[in-house]
Amino acid sequence: MRRRNFTVGEANALLPHLREILAGIQELRGEVGDRTDQIKILDVIWGRGVQDPENPDHSDFEGHRQAIGGAVREIERLIREEILGLGVRFPPGGLEYGLLDFPTRLDGRWVYLCWRLGEEELCAWHEVADGFDGRKPLTPQVADRMGKTEPEDAPDESDQPH
Repeated sequence: MRRRNFTVGEANALLPHLREILAGIQELRGEVGDRTDQIKILDVIWGRGVQDPENPDHSDFEGHRQAIGGAVREIERLIREEILGLGVRFPPGGLEYGLLDFPTRLDGRWVYLCWRLGEEELCAWHEVADGFDGRKPLTPQVADRMGKTEPEDAPDESDQPH
C-alpha cells in the first residue's frame, strides 16, 4: 500500500481544515453522548417496555436511536473521507485526544509527523512503532530532511508487523 509522503509544510497547511473536521466530530460525539443519556433515562423508567410501539415514550426512544445512528455514520464518514482520505492517519486515541499522524520519510524510513489538537502547528514526530509516547521535537534540521521523495519502488515498511 502506498502512503502519502508529507512534508512539514504540506501537513501544516492541512491543519485549519483538520481542526474544523475534528471540531465537527467532537460536536457529533457530544450529541451521541447526550442522546445516549436520554435513552438510559428512558430505560430506567420503562426498561424494555420503551421498545413497544404502544409505549408513550417509544417515539422519543426511536428518535434518539436514529439520531445516534446518523451521528455515528457521519463521524465515520468524516474520518474516512476528510482525514484518512487525505492520507492522514488516525492513531489509537485520535478520536478522544485529537491526535493525527502524517506519514513522512526521514532518512529513508517511514516516520510520523505527530499533531495534537491545540497545537498551533506541527512540533513533534515519532517513529512508526513508538506512538505518541515516543514523540521527539521537530527541529528545523529534522524538518528539512522529512518528506523527501523516494524512488517509486521504495517499500512502505510502516505496514509491516513489528
